[in-house]
Amino acid sequence: MDIREIQNLIKFVAKSGATEVKLEMDDFKITIKTTPEGTESTYVQHIPVAQPVQQMVAAPAIAAPVAASTPAAPANDAEDTSKYITIKSPMIGTLYRKPAPDKAPFVEVGSTISKGDVVCVVEAMKLFNEIEAEVSGKIVKVLVDDSSPVEFDQPLFLVDPS
Repeated sequence: MDIREIQNLIKFVAKSGATEVKLEMDDFKITIKTTPEGTESTYVQHIPVAQPVQQMVAAPAIAAPVAASTPAAPANDAEDTSKYITIKSPMIGTLYRKPAPDKAPFVEVGSTISKGDVVCVVEAMKLFNEIEAEVSGKIVKVLVDDSSPVEFDQPLFLVDPS
């Protein structure tokens, strides 16, 4: 919906005499409220991109209590991951594992990396930021899918430094 359609909607609501109209579409919500004096107030809200992140964060939270119900599993997981170093996201944005859609990923499980090697790219505000490894080792686990939104300090990769 462009600005002209929004303006026409505001005029239509004002002429109709309705005091409040809410319109929800896939990518935005509009609420138009008119006051008795005939002035209009318009609120345009774009649904934030971060919503899928909340859903992604909720899934591991659900998995954690299930793992807690079996006491042997958390002890093994804690021991296994304690020897690994986690590469975390230094910013909020969209993670890309490939330099371009038609190229191979920077790293895969089993890839050997050195300090300073680029492991992924995080796009933030139309800028592509290369994320470099701060440790040498072998990629043991990839924790984030390609083209996924990431939070600040979110774990991205597990590296075995040995």
